[in-house]
This record gives sequence, structure tokens and C-alpha cells, in this order.
Amino acid sequence: MLELRPTCEHCNKPLPPASTEARICSYECTFCVDCAERILFDVCPNCGGGFAPRPVRPARHWRGNNYLGADPASTMVKHRPVDPAAHRAFAAEVHEIRPEWR
Repeated sequence: MLELRPTCEHCNKPLPPASTEARICSYECTFCVDCAERILFDVCPNCGGGFAPRPVRPARHWRGNNYLGADPASTMVKHRPVDPAAHRAFAAEVHEIRPEWR
């Protein structure tokens, strides 16, 4: 189950569970859309994968006890700012390759 991390790992912008601005990689590294696109160039600094919009977990119980009340979002902040120059060099190697082919 997704942790739904509370902030962008780079800029520490709040990304509450209902945020449509959260982007995650397959390892759930979490960044805001601005950082994912403008600073990271759709290349995760931790694994080299691409980003996808983070799904929103239902806030209300609709069915099967699958909602935020039963499975709350994480409160653990992972603030690990990226060195933009070092990331540009890293991303230059892979950003032209589509994420599904990396």
C-alpha cells in the first residue's frame, strides 16, 4: 500500500493525501509536480526512473474499509534536497530515454 508521503522530498512543499500535485516513482520517492518537471526532468534522483501522478486514497469509506480513516497517510517527512547541478549531469544520461525503457 502506498505511504502517501506528506511532502516533496526536494522543496518540502506539503503534499496532503488529496493532492493532485504529488508525483511518485516506482519506489514511492515523492516530489511535487514543479520539482519533478522543472528540476528533476522526470528522472528520479534516487533510482533513475520516471514519475507518475500519485493516486488519491478515498477520504470516505465507500467499500471494503479501504479509505484514509483505515489506512492513514504517512507523517514521516523525507526531506532530501537534490543538488540541481549534479542531478542535471545524472539526468542528461537518461532523460531522453522513455521511463518505461530505462
